[in-house]
Amino acid sequence: MQLDPDDPRPPYVQVANALRAAILTKKFSAGDKLPSRQELAKAYNVAPMTVQNALRELREEGLIVSRQGSGVFVRERTERPVGLRPHIERAFEAQHVSIDFAGFSGETLHGVIAEPLDKIRIGRLRPESISVRLLLPDPRQPWSLPSTVEDHADSPAFRKRAEEIMRRHTLAIVDSVTELGELGLVQDAKAEIRVHPAAPLFKLYMINDEEAFFGFYPVREHVITFGGETQTMYDLMGKDAILFHHSANDDDTSTGSQYVDQAKTWFDSMWTSVATEYQR
Repeated sequence: MQLDPDDPRPPYVQVANALRAAILTKKFSAGDKLPSRQELAKAYNVAPMTVQNALRELREEGLIVSRQGSGVFVRERTERPVGLRPHIERAFEAQHVSIDFAGFSGETLHGVIAEPLDKIRIGRLRPESISVRLLLPDPRQPWSLPSTVEDHADSPAFRKRAEEIMRRHTLAIVDSVTELGELGLVQDAKAEIRVHPAAPLFKLYMINDEEAFFGFYPVREHVITFGGETQTMYDLMGKDAILFHHSANDDDTSTGSQYVDQAKTWFDSMWTSVATEYQR
């Protein structure tokens, strides 16, 4: 299990990739205990700290869990939400960064993109270009979802509240990315928001045209307060969406590359044919 000396990626990334593949191909099944850190270090001919960093990556992705005094185990449910944050952060190590998001508000993306943007400001990361595209539902048009529980109708008050949330997160992303270009920290930095008339039943993240993260929005009954009055809504619960990861770097027998290609085709078609520029 020696690492490839010609692979430009850091050793901990190579070890993490090897272990991830072993887990996802069931060489290590759910509930199995992984070899110890020392055993893995010997197997891959790396330092124990390298193994520790690799295990941290898998732990953040939700693939493994550490049990004090017992070791590291493959999670019983490896279909749990994939950790988006480490993938976004790694994407900014590339010279050309592109992130496409389709969904409801962009709140999650705003949370995970803040740290790599801060690293650019202090000079720890220096991509040549950044492109962020945000595809969102048009809050000026009636929505089929979310809807009122009583009569399954659109709620203008809910749309107004949702737009405030959407503006807060997406405009913060746009302003932060644009600022990097204005300061000369990134040669070509742009972020755009477009809206469309369809209700978003899923969220999609496309990262550097190589990775796709997809998850359905669960619909939940949700009591919301508008101006002191409450209303029961069938709401889209973005934080409860389980994300599934697809990579164009999967081998030829995988559907990962096909999924990424099709997801990009769908996003581009919506962006160019249906969506319109969001007016601040």
